[in-house]
Amino acid sequence: MAWVLLVVAGLLEVGWAIGLKYTEGFTRLWPTVGTVTAMVLSVALLGVAMRTLPVGTAYAVWTGIGAVGTVILGIVLFGEPATAARLACVALIVSGIVGLKVTA
Repeated sequence: MAWVLLVVAGLLEVGWAIGLKYTEGFTRLWPTVGTVTAMVLSVALLGVAMRTLPVGTAYAVWTGIGAVGTVILGIVLFGEPATAARLACVALIVSGIVGLKVTA
């Protein structure tokens, strides 16, 4: 169950990272409310998952999911470049997340 909570926390991290773009510097009410809510839920679920998962593994997986998801959505939503080098770096992050899961 801790791994499920950790994945949900990571997905919420993606949500708040992308949400920051839509808040326009926290000047738009509803995007700000959604972003702050996702932040709080993400960190809370991370904390619950850390009750049973090693802290280094949980934090690395959480930030990895957030980084990979944010890069992918940046490409899809904002037209950020999808160069071979960027995608190779994302693949390295994914391999690290998988490695941490397999060895935890």
